[in-house]
Amino acid sequence: MPNMGESIFECTVLKWLIKEGDRVEADDMIIEVATDKIDTEIGSSHSGVITRFLVQEGDIAQIGKPICEIEVEGAAPARPEVPEIKAVQELEADIKKAVETAAPLSPAEGGRFYSPLVLSIARQENISREELEKIPGTGQNQRVTKDDMLSYMEGRTHGSSPVQPQITPASGTDQVIEMDRMRKMIAQRMVDSKRISPHVTSFIETDMTRVSNWRSLIKDDFKKKYNENITFTPILIRAIVAAIQKFPAINAQVDGDKIIYKKDINIGMAVALPSGNLIVPVIHQADKYSLVQLTAKVNDLASRARNNQLKPEELVGGTYTISNIGGFGNLAGTPIIVQPQVAIMAFGVIRKMAAVIETPEGDVIGIRQKMIISHSYDHRIVDGSLGGLFLKEVSDQLEAHTPGEI
Repeated sequence: MPNMGESIFECTVLKWLIKEGDRVEADDMIIEVATDKIDTEIGSSHSGVITRFLVQEGDIAQIGKPICEIEVEGAAPARPEVPEIKAVQELEADIKKAVETAAPLSPAEGGRFYSPLVLSIARQENISREELEKIPGTGQNQRVTKDDMLSYMEGRTHGSSPVQPQITPASGTDQVIEMDRMRKMIAQRMVDSKRISPHVTSFIETDMTRVSNWRSLIKDDFKKKYNENITFTPILIRAIVAAIQKFPAINAQVDGDKIIYKKDINIGMAVALPSGNLIVPVIHQADKYSLVQLTAKVNDLASRARNNQLKPEELVGGTYTISNIGGFGNLAGTPIIVQPQVAIMAFGVIRKMAAVIETPEGDVIGIRQKMIISHSYDHRIVDGSLGGLFLKEVSDQLEAHTPGEI
């Protein structure tokens, strides 16, 4: 299983695209897998005949571990089996069998399985089997994971637990559906982020009249010349990049008691999918793009995200994220930070409003196009001064908009 980006250590096998005995060429797509970020297809590393699958549909495959065997023409024959190797292989098989049949993996009453790690944590924390049964699981088939245990213990520490309250049974008019895999992952990530980071949100009202008028003036010619529709998103991203360059401390991550200041400016942009779920593709080194290049990149990522065509590496490495909630007509919001980043910005709808305009002849009332920007930041390392100054800089960049290098 090839490397699929930082922080991805395993994936779930969704479907084999070939059969044992099939011949494949190098880079032919042979398997579809799901990570906690994306569903994707994996290409063969060699040309040859698939002789054996080492993982099955529904299995968890580890990054860097073999997933199948390929008979390659001209390959050296396998080494003869020597007694020492055979003994080790038999020992490994015995250990695997023992682990699989050990009591800790047997189901509790009601048929629920727990891994040895989860049961070990339960013993260390004096969590009874009855209490364990009440902990909601986010793993495959609703199994309780290590993160579920840590979240539960965090709640215990603060005098409460995340155990779900008793739900009134559904009536004949209620619709009950199972969360899909992506929704489960989103739910777990949101809970984890609120648990990890003390969120603070600041707001500012920004005059977008200059930006809006400029975009309206050039968008048709822009489309004809570059064959791209220019939306507000690349303009907003360019303002974010300029603000990060002035306040680089916002482009950071927390690692225990250490702060990591990221050199690259990699901007994640939240994209709503047709299913209603959310995905965040990343524009790596966004500061290297011209406005035309940024527009093309934004349009490409958004289109492929909605068609489930993103590559795993396009979903990792983000250092700051934006969410354009104005597309849904929302005035403002309090976005949740994408871990391990320390801040996220949401842009509300642009709307015409009566406003006081300062002129050399005095104040007058005029019609301006205003937008509310909200900035959520991790108060462990981002204080109100940095969070507020960064937000003000983004607003100033937009209000003082000049086309610059297109």
